[in-house]
Amino acid sequence: MAFNIDYRELCFGVCTTARKAGGYIAGQREIFTPEKIEEKGAHDLVSYVDKEAEKMIVDDLSKLLPGAGFITEEGTAGSDGQEFRWVVDPLDGTTNFIHGLPPYCVSIALIKGDEVVIGVVYEITLGETFYAWEDSPSYLDGREIRASGVESLRNCLIAVGFSYLPGEPVGRSLDRIAWYQENTDGIRRIGSAAADLVWVACGRLDAFFQRNLAPWDVAAGAFIARRAGAVVSDNSGGGNYIFGREIVASNRYIYEEFIKTVR
Repeated sequence: MAFNIDYRELCFGVCTTARKAGGYIAGQREIFTPEKIEEKGAHDLVSYVDKEAEKMIVDDLSKLLPGAGFITEEGTAGSDGQEFRWVVDPLDGTTNFIHGLPPYCVSIALIKGDEVVIGVVYEITLGETFYAWEDSPSYLDGREIRASGVESLRNCLIAVGFSYLPGEPVGRSLDRIAWYQENTDGIRRIGSAAADLVWVACGRLDAFFQRNLAPWDVAAGAFIARRAGAVVSDNSGGGNYIFGREIVASNRYIYEEFIKTVR
């Protein structure tokens, strides 16, 4: 099965699936009410929209690549250790969605063994599709994109996300954010790691970091950022950023300077 797969064509099929799920989510946003919210944990919200979108995505992907496993946020399907695994976040940025704030995304990646070979992020509020496949450039709606060329941290716009896990040192994060605010072009908290990463890919942001993210938060966006020329790593500079629960991404010019500040 592996040597017969056309990743380009499969990626376009995934883009169609992501847009379909995004259309459903956008439609539900028009009629969404607060009583439809569930709380999975502290600051961890979900609704029927996440769950139904995930079912829709899993059904489509199962037809696109029969026999592949799944790693899904809402547990619609699981992985049985197959060579290929889909990594799916049906609605990255659920809190933004609930409050009617952009951005929020559909994020889908395909992993072969330990390597991502397809990444698709559909940002619903702007209707933008970011995508890449093995050995391809990264694209935004058919246009090739590249990470920014800013060469100094001083001139960078940086995005950060907060961890909500109990015991996390929030004060330390706030100190770091204060430093960035004083020593860069500015700091943003976007509310969707998938959007953060694809915005690094297309140069809207110069850098991003966050701890305690799940594979479905980062797999697709990190792949797209790397294919766009960004450097992506864990906090130690290694490659364990999909399953290691920490990620740093920036353009190649400021990476060394940036990761020192993250550490």
